[in-house]
Amino acid sequence: MFEFDSYHILLSAAGFAIILSYWSPRFISGREPAASALILLTGFVAFSWVPGMPGAINPIDSPRIWEVAAELCVILGLFGTGLRIDRLVGRNLWMPTLRLLAIAMPLTIIALALVGWQAAGMTLAGALLLGAVLSPTDPVLAGEVQVGRPAEGGEHPVRFALTTEAGLNDGLAFPFVHLGVAIATAGAVTTGLVAEWVMLDVVYRVIVGAAGGASVGWLLGKLLFDWPKGNALATTQTGVVAFAGVIFAYGLTELIEGYGFIAAFVAGLVLRRQEPEHDFHARLHDFSESLEHTLTALILVALGAALPSLWPYLGWPEVIIGLSLVFIIRPVAAWLALSGLRLSWRPRAVISFYGVRGIGSIYYLAYAGHHVELVNEGALWAVVAFTIVLSTSIHGLTAGIAVERVTLDED
Repeated sequence: MFEFDSYHILLSAAGFAIILSYWSPRFISGREPAASALILLTGFVAFSWVPGMPGAINPIDSPRIWEVAAELCVILGLFGTGLRIDRLVGRNLWMPTLRLLAIAMPLTIIALALVGWQAAGMTLAGALLLGAVLSPTDPVLAGEVQVGRPAEGGEHPVRFALTTEAGLNDGLAFPFVHLGVAIATAGAVTTGLVAEWVMLDVVYRVIVGAAGGASVGWLLGKLLFDWPKGNALATTQTGVVAFAGVIFAYGLTELIEGYGFIAAFVAGLVLRRQEPEHDFHARLHDFSESLEHTLTALILVALGAALPSLWPYLGWPEVIIGLSLVFIIRPVAAWLALSGLRLSWRPRAVISFYGVRGIGSIYYLAYAGHHVELVNEGALWAVVAFTIVLSTSIHGLTAGIAVERVTLDED
Protein backbone atom coordinates (compact mmCIF):
# COMPACT_ATOMS: atom_id res chain seq x y z
CA MET A 1 0.00 0.00 0.00
CA PHE A 2 2.76 2.46 0.97
CA GLU A 3 5.48 2.78 -1.63
CA PHE A 4 8.55 4.58 -0.29
CA ASP A 5 9.89 6.07 -3.49
CA SER A 6 13.46 7.34 -3.02
CA TYR A 7 12.72 10.51 -5.01
CA HIS A 8 9.88 11.45 -2.67
CA ILE A 9 12.07 10.70 0.34
CA LEU A 10 14.71 13.09 -1.03
CA LEU A 11 12.16 15.86 -1.58
CA SER A 12 10.71 15.44 1.90
CA ALA A 13 14.11 15.42 3.57
CA ALA A 14 15.33 18.48 1.65
CA GLY A 15 12.19 20.47 2.41
CA PHE A 16 12.27 19.52 6.08
CA ALA A 17 15.96 20.45 6.38
CA ILE A 18 15.44 23.91 4.87
CA ILE A 19 12.32 24.69 6.94
CA LEU A 20 14.02 23.59 10.15
CA SER A 21 17.10 25.71 9.36
CA TYR A 22 15.09 28.90 8.95
CA TRP A 23 12.59 28.23 11.74
CA SER A 24 14.63 26.95 14.68
CA PRO A 25 16.85 30.07 15.21
CA ARG A 26 13.71 32.09 15.92
CA PHE A 27 13.59 30.59 19.40
CA ILE A 28 16.85 32.28 20.37
CA SER A 29 17.11 35.39 18.16
CA GLY A 30 14.82 38.06 16.82
CA ARG A 31 17.15 38.73 13.89
CA GLU A 32 16.77 37.21 10.48
CA PRO A 33 18.83 34.05 10.97
CA ALA A 34 21.92 33.36 8.93
CA ALA A 35 20.68 29.91 8.01
CA SER A 36 23.49 28.76 5.69
CA ALA A 37 25.44 26.87 8.35
CA LEU A 38 22.26 25.27 9.69
CA ILE A 39 21.20 24.17 6.21
CA LEU A 40 24.53 22.37 5.80
CA LEU A 41 24.07 20.70 9.18
CA THR A 42 20.45 19.67 8.64
CA GLY A 43 21.30 18.47 5.13
CA PHE A 44 24.00 16.27 6.59
CA VAL A 45 21.70 14.91 9.33
CA ALA A 46 18.68 14.43 7.09
CA PHE A 47 20.50 12.50 4.39
CA SER A 48 23.09 10.56 6.35
CA TRP A 49 20.55 7.79 6.98
CA VAL A 50 19.41 7.54 3.35
CA PRO A 51 21.21 4.50 1.85
CA GLY A 52 23.65 5.49 -0.90
CA MET A 53 22.73 9.18 -0.74
CA PRO A 54 26.17 10.74 -0.05
CA GLY A 55 27.77 8.73 -2.84
CA ALA A 56 24.97 9.51 -5.31
CA ILE A 57 25.73 13.24 -5.27
CA ASN A 58 29.48 13.02 -4.72
CA PRO A 59 30.86 16.10 -6.54
CA ILE A 60 34.04 14.22 -7.42
CA ASP A 61 32.08 11.67 -9.45
CA SER A 62 29.33 13.98 -10.71
CA PRO A 63 30.78 17.50 -11.10
CA ARG A 64 28.50 18.53 -13.96
CA ILE A 65 25.28 18.80 -11.94
CA TRP A 66 27.10 20.84 -9.30
CA GLU A 67 28.57 23.08 -11.99
CA VAL A 68 25.20 23.86 -13.58
CA ALA A 69 23.33 24.43 -10.30
CA ALA A 70 26.05 26.64 -8.83
CA GLU A 71 26.47 28.55 -12.11
CA LEU A 72 22.80 29.49 -12.22
CA CYS A 73 22.82 30.47 -8.56
CA VAL A 74 25.89 32.71 -8.93
CA ILE A 75 24.67 34.57 -12.02
CA LEU A 76 21.37 35.35 -10.31
CA GLY A 77 23.28 36.55 -7.26
CA LEU A 78 25.57 38.74 -9.35
CA PHE A 79 22.69 40.31 -11.28
CA GLY A 80 20.84 41.04 -8.03
CA THR A 81 24.01 42.50 -6.54
CA GLY A 82 24.33 44.89 -9.48
CA LEU A 83 20.70 45.96 -9.05
CA ARG A 84 21.27 46.80 -5.38
CA ILE A 85 23.86 49.51 -6.01
CA ASP A 86 22.12 52.89 -6.11
CA ARG A 87 25.10 55.16 -6.72
CA LEU A 88 28.26 54.75 -8.75
CA VAL A 89 29.88 58.14 -8.34
CA GLY A 90 31.46 59.51 -5.19
CA ARG A 91 34.80 60.68 -3.91
CA ASN A 92 37.05 57.64 -3.52
CA LEU A 93 33.91 55.46 -3.54
CA TRP A 94 35.50 52.65 -5.55
CA MET A 95 39.02 52.85 -4.15
CA PRO A 96 38.56 50.13 -1.46
CA THR A 97 36.97 47.84 -4.06
CA LEU A 98 39.78 48.35 -6.54
CA ARG A 99 42.37 47.70 -3.84
CA LEU A 100 40.61 44.49 -2.80
CA LEU A 101 40.45 43.26 -6.40
CA ALA A 102 43.92 44.36 -7.55
CA ILE A 103 45.91 43.62 -4.39
CA ALA A 104 44.03 41.43 -1.91
CA MET A 105 42.75 38.93 -4.45
CA PRO A 106 46.13 38.13 -6.10
CA LEU A 107 47.77 37.98 -2.66
CA THR A 108 45.09 35.52 -1.55
CA ILE A 109 45.61 33.33 -4.60
CA ILE A 110 49.40 33.28 -4.17
CA ALA A 111 49.21 32.59 -0.43
CA LEU A 112 46.66 29.79 -0.85
CA ALA A 113 48.72 28.23 -3.65
CA LEU A 114 51.82 28.25 -1.44
CA VAL A 115 49.95 26.74 1.50
CA GLY A 116 48.37 24.09 -0.73
CA TRP A 117 51.73 23.26 -2.26
CA GLN A 118 53.63 23.12 1.03
CA ALA A 119 51.00 21.92 3.51
CA ALA A 120 49.02 19.52 1.33
CA GLY A 121 51.69 18.49 -1.18
CA MET A 122 49.57 19.55 -4.15
CA THR A 123 50.89 19.88 -7.67
CA LEU A 124 51.54 23.36 -9.08
CA ALA A 125 48.33 23.22 -11.11
CA GLY A 126 46.33 21.91 -8.17
CA ALA A 127 47.70 24.54 -5.78
CA LEU A 128 47.04 27.36 -8.25
CA LEU A 129 43.54 26.04 -8.86
CA LEU A 130 42.98 25.92 -5.11
CA GLY A 131 43.92 29.59 -4.82
CA ALA A 132 41.68 30.59 -7.71
CA VAL A 133 38.71 28.55 -6.49
CA LEU A 134 38.79 29.94 -2.96
CA SER A 135 39.83 33.52 -3.76
CA PRO A 136 36.46 35.08 -4.67
CA THR A 137 34.03 36.24 -2.00
CA ASP A 138 30.47 35.12 -2.43
CA PRO A 139 27.65 37.35 -3.74
CA VAL A 140 25.06 34.76 -2.69
CA LEU A 141 25.83 34.09 0.97
CA ALA A 142 27.01 37.60 1.87
CA GLY A 143 23.61 39.28 2.05
CA GLU A 144 24.15 40.37 5.67
CA VAL A 145 27.15 42.53 4.72
CA GLN A 146 25.86 44.03 1.49
CA VAL A 147 23.93 47.18 0.62
CA GLY A 148 20.15 47.18 0.77
CA ARG A 149 17.49 46.73 -1.90
CA PRO A 150 17.28 49.20 -4.81
CA ALA A 151 16.47 52.73 -3.60
CA GLU A 152 16.65 51.55 0.01
CA GLY A 153 19.96 53.23 0.77
CA GLY A 154 22.31 51.92 3.43
CA GLU A 155 25.32 52.26 1.15
CA HIS A 156 27.86 52.72 3.90
CA PRO A 157 31.47 52.45 2.59
CA VAL A 158 31.89 49.08 4.37
CA ARG A 159 28.78 47.63 2.75
CA PHE A 160 29.60 49.18 -0.61
CA ALA A 161 33.12 47.74 -0.64
CA LEU A 162 32.00 44.23 0.30
CA THR A 163 29.10 44.32 -2.18
CA THR A 164 31.10 45.51 -5.17
CA GLU A 165 33.99 43.19 -4.34
CA ALA A 166 31.64 40.20 -4.30
CA GLY A 167 30.05 41.39 -7.54
CA LEU A 168 33.31 41.58 -9.48
CA ASN A 169 35.74 39.05 -8.07
CA ASP A 170 33.74 36.00 -9.13
CA GLY A 171 34.41 36.93 -12.74
CA LEU A 172 37.98 38.03 -12.09
CA ALA A 173 38.84 34.67 -10.52
CA PHE A 174 38.12 32.92 -13.80
CA PRO A 175 41.46 33.79 -15.46
CA PHE A 176 43.30 32.01 -12.67
CA VAL A 177 40.99 29.01 -12.87
CA HIS A 178 41.71 28.84 -16.60
CA LEU A 179 45.44 29.09 -15.90
CA GLY A 180 45.26 26.19 -13.44
CA VAL A 181 43.30 24.09 -15.92
CA ALA A 182 45.75 24.99 -18.74
CA ILE A 183 48.77 24.00 -16.65
CA ALA A 184 47.10 20.76 -15.59
CA THR A 185 46.34 19.95 -19.25
CA ALA A 186 49.78 20.92 -20.60
CA GLY A 187 51.71 19.49 -17.67
CA ALA A 188 54.14 22.43 -17.64
CA VAL A 189 54.33 26.23 -17.68
CA THR A 190 55.60 27.67 -20.97
CA THR A 191 56.05 31.18 -22.33
CA GLY A 192 53.47 30.54 -25.03
CA LEU A 193 50.94 29.29 -22.51
CA VAL A 194 51.35 32.36 -20.31
CA ALA A 195 51.19 34.78 -23.28
CA GLU A 196 48.00 33.19 -24.59
CA TRP A 197 46.52 33.24 -21.09
CA VAL A 198 47.22 36.97 -20.67
CA MET A 199 45.80 37.98 -24.06
CA LEU A 200 42.77 35.67 -24.10
CA ASP A 201 41.81 34.95 -20.50
CA VAL A 202 42.87 38.20 -18.84
CA VAL A 203 42.42 40.93 -21.45
CA TYR A 204 39.91 39.78 -24.06
CA ARG A 205 37.46 37.90 -21.86
CA VAL A 206 37.31 40.57 -19.14
CA ILE A 207 36.67 43.36 -21.68
CA VAL A 208 34.06 41.33 -23.56
CA GLY A 209 32.37 40.39 -20.28
CA ALA A 210 32.02 44.03 -19.23
CA ALA A 211 30.92 45.16 -22.70
CA GLY A 212 28.42 42.32 -23.07
CA GLY A 213 26.86 43.04 -19.70
CA ALA A 214 26.65 46.78 -20.36
CA SER A 215 25.01 46.22 -23.75
CA VAL A 216 22.40 43.79 -22.45
CA GLY A 217 21.72 45.94 -19.37
CA TRP A 218 21.09 48.98 -21.60
CA LEU A 219 18.88 46.99 -23.99
CA LEU A 220 16.91 45.46 -21.13
CA GLY A 221 16.34 48.92 -19.67
CA LYS A 222 14.95 50.17 -22.96
CA LEU A 223 12.63 47.18 -23.27
CA LEU A 224 11.41 47.62 -19.72
CA PHE A 225 10.95 51.40 -19.53
CA ASP A 226 10.93 52.98 -23.01
CA TRP A 227 9.76 50.62 -25.77
CA PRO A 228 6.89 51.00 -26.56
CA LYS A 229 6.02 54.40 -25.13
CA GLY A 230 2.96 54.36 -22.93
CA ASN A 231 2.90 50.59 -22.61
CA ALA A 232 6.17 49.82 -20.86
CA LEU A 233 6.86 46.33 -19.58
CA ALA A 234 7.83 47.84 -16.21
CA THR A 235 4.16 48.62 -15.51
CA THR A 236 3.47 44.88 -15.16
CA GLN A 237 4.11 42.82 -12.06
CA THR A 238 6.21 40.16 -13.74
CA GLY A 239 9.64 39.56 -12.29
CA VAL A 240 10.58 36.80 -14.67
CA VAL A 241 12.26 39.48 -16.79
CA ALA A 242 15.07 39.53 -14.23
CA PHE A 243 15.71 35.86 -14.75
CA ALA A 244 15.39 36.12 -18.54
CA GLY A 245 17.66 39.17 -18.66
CA VAL A 246 20.47 37.67 -16.65
CA ILE A 247 20.54 34.34 -18.47
CA PHE A 248 20.46 36.22 -21.80
CA ALA A 249 23.40 38.41 -20.74
CA TYR A 250 25.33 35.45 -19.40
CA GLY A 251 24.66 33.11 -22.32
CA LEU A 252 25.36 35.70 -25.02
CA THR A 253 28.62 36.78 -23.40
CA GLU A 254 29.81 33.21 -22.98
CA LEU A 255 29.04 32.51 -26.64
CA ILE A 256 31.55 35.18 -27.68
CA GLU A 257 34.10 33.89 -25.13
CA GLY A 258 33.63 36.63 -22.53
CA TYR A 259 33.20 36.17 -18.80
CA GLY A 260 29.50 35.73 -18.16
CA PHE A 261 29.85 36.39 -14.43
CA ILE A 262 31.19 39.88 -15.13
CA ALA A 263 28.40 40.40 -17.67
CA ALA A 264 25.72 39.41 -15.13
CA PHE A 265 26.96 41.92 -12.57
CA VAL A 266 27.49 44.75 -15.08
CA ALA A 267 24.05 44.12 -16.62
CA GLY A 268 22.48 44.70 -13.21
CA LEU A 269 24.58 47.85 -12.68
CA VAL A 270 23.66 49.35 -16.06
CA LEU A 271 19.97 48.44 -15.80
CA ARG A 272 19.84 50.14 -12.39
CA ARG A 273 20.96 53.44 -14.01
CA GLN A 274 17.81 53.58 -16.19
CA GLU A 275 14.73 55.10 -14.56
CA PRO A 276 16.54 54.80 -11.20
CA GLU A 277 13.53 55.88 -9.12
CA HIS A 278 11.13 53.35 -10.66
CA ASP A 279 9.87 50.77 -8.16
CA PHE A 280 10.20 48.02 -10.78
CA HIS A 281 13.90 47.76 -9.88
CA ALA A 282 12.93 46.59 -6.41
CA ARG A 283 10.52 44.01 -7.85
CA LEU A 284 13.19 42.72 -10.22
CA HIS A 285 15.65 42.46 -7.36
CA ASP A 286 13.22 40.67 -5.06
CA PHE A 287 12.27 38.13 -7.71
CA SER A 288 15.88 37.30 -8.58
CA GLU A 289 16.79 37.18 -4.89
CA SER A 290 14.01 34.67 -4.21
CA LEU A 291 15.27 32.40 -6.98
CA GLU A 292 18.84 32.81 -5.77
CA HIS A 293 17.97 31.93 -2.17
CA THR A 294 15.99 28.89 -3.28
CA LEU A 295 18.86 27.53 -5.35
CA THR A 296 21.35 28.34 -2.61
CA ALA A 297 19.35 26.39 -0.03
CA LEU A 298 19.13 23.35 -2.30
CA ILE A 299 22.87 23.45 -3.08
CA LEU A 300 23.79 23.76 0.59
CA VAL A 301 21.48 20.87 1.52
CA ALA A 302 23.17 18.79 -1.18
CA LEU A 303 26.62 19.80 0.06
CA GLY A 304 25.66 18.81 3.60
CA ALA A 305 24.43 15.47 2.27
CA ALA A 306 27.67 14.96 0.33
CA LEU A 307 29.96 15.65 3.29
CA PRO A 308 30.33 11.95 4.30
CA SER A 309 31.69 11.11 0.85
CA LEU A 310 34.30 13.89 1.19
CA TRP A 311 35.49 13.04 4.70
CA PRO A 312 38.07 10.48 3.56
CA TYR A 313 39.93 13.28 1.76
CA LEU A 314 39.87 15.69 4.72
CA GLY A 315 43.06 15.63 6.77
CA TRP A 316 45.01 18.15 8.80
CA PRO A 317 46.59 19.77 5.71
CA GLU A 318 43.14 20.49 4.26
CA VAL A 319 41.88 21.80 7.61
CA ILE A 320 44.94 24.06 7.91
CA ILE A 321 44.26 25.52 4.46
CA GLY A 322 40.67 26.41 5.35
CA LEU A 323 41.57 27.86 8.73
CA SER A 324 44.45 29.89 7.31
CA LEU A 325 42.23 31.38 4.60
CA VAL A 326 39.44 32.48 6.93
CA PHE A 327 41.54 33.67 9.87
CA ILE A 328 44.88 34.72 8.36
CA ILE A 329 45.21 34.97 4.57
CA ARG A 330 42.07 36.92 3.68
CA PRO A 331 42.18 39.28 6.70
CA VAL A 332 45.89 40.06 6.26
CA ALA A 333 45.73 40.44 2.47
CA ALA A 334 42.71 42.77 2.66
CA TRP A 335 44.20 44.75 5.57
CA LEU A 336 47.36 45.36 3.55
CA ALA A 337 45.36 46.23 0.43
CA LEU A 338 43.37 48.87 2.31
CA SER A 339 46.42 50.59 3.81
CA GLY A 340 46.74 54.26 2.99
CA LEU A 341 43.01 54.83 2.59
CA ARG A 342 40.95 57.05 4.84
CA LEU A 343 39.44 54.18 6.78
CA SER A 344 39.60 53.92 10.56
CA TRP A 345 40.70 50.60 12.01
CA ARG A 346 37.19 49.28 12.73
CA PRO A 347 35.68 49.45 9.20
CA ARG A 348 39.01 48.35 7.77
CA ALA A 349 38.96 45.29 10.05
CA VAL A 350 35.36 44.42 9.15
CA ILE A 351 36.03 44.65 5.41
CA SER A 352 39.16 42.56 5.83
CA PHE A 353 37.59 39.78 7.86
CA TYR A 354 34.19 39.34 6.20
CA GLY A 355 35.15 37.74 2.92
CA VAL A 356 32.45 35.05 2.82
CA ARG A 357 33.19 31.89 0.81
CA GLY A 358 30.45 29.83 -0.76
CA ILE A 359 28.64 28.93 -3.97
CA GLY A 360 31.18 30.53 -6.32
CA SER A 361 33.91 28.19 -5.05
CA ILE A 362 31.65 25.19 -5.69
CA TYR A 363 31.09 26.34 -9.26
CA TYR A 364 34.75 26.91 -10.08
CA LEU A 365 35.89 23.57 -8.74
CA ALA A 366 33.03 21.71 -10.44
CA TYR A 367 33.90 23.53 -13.69
CA ALA A 368 37.53 22.47 -13.43
CA GLY A 369 36.61 18.90 -12.50
CA HIS A 370 34.29 18.68 -15.49
CA HIS A 371 36.87 19.95 -17.97
CA VAL A 372 40.07 18.24 -16.85
CA GLU A 373 41.22 15.25 -14.83
CA LEU A 374 42.50 16.73 -11.57
CA VAL A 375 45.25 15.00 -9.62
CA ASN A 376 44.22 16.45 -6.24
CA GLU A 377 40.48 16.55 -6.87
CA GLY A 378 39.44 14.79 -3.65
CA ALA A 379 41.61 17.06 -1.52
CA LEU A 380 40.37 20.14 -3.39
CA TRP A 381 36.72 19.25 -2.75
CA ALA A 382 37.46 18.50 0.89
CA VAL A 383 39.14 21.90 1.34
CA VAL A 384 36.31 23.75 -0.40
CA ALA A 385 33.60 21.94 1.60
CA PHE A 386 35.40 22.51 4.91
CA THR A 387 36.04 26.19 4.11
CA ILE A 388 32.39 26.79 3.20
CA VAL A 389 31.23 25.13 6.42
CA LEU A 390 33.73 27.22 8.40
CA SER A 391 32.93 30.48 6.60
CA THR A 392 29.15 30.11 6.80
CA SER A 393 29.46 29.29 10.51
CA ILE A 394 31.89 32.05 11.52
CA HIS A 395 30.92 34.77 9.07
CA GLY A 396 27.24 33.89 8.83
CA LEU A 397 26.57 34.04 12.56
CA THR A 398 28.54 37.24 13.22
CA ALA A 399 28.46 39.35 10.04
CA GLY A 400 25.09 41.00 10.58
CA ILE A 401 25.93 42.26 14.07
CA ALA A 402 29.51 43.31 13.18
CA VAL A 403 28.56 45.28 10.05
CA GLU A 404 25.54 46.84 11.74
CA ARG A 405 27.68 48.07 14.62
CA VAL A 406 30.43 49.51 12.45
CA THR A 407 27.98 51.33 10.20
CA LEU A 408 26.18 52.82 13.20
CA ASP A 409 29.47 53.86 14.82
CA GLU A 410 30.72 55.47 11.61
CA ASP A 411 27.44 57.28 10.98
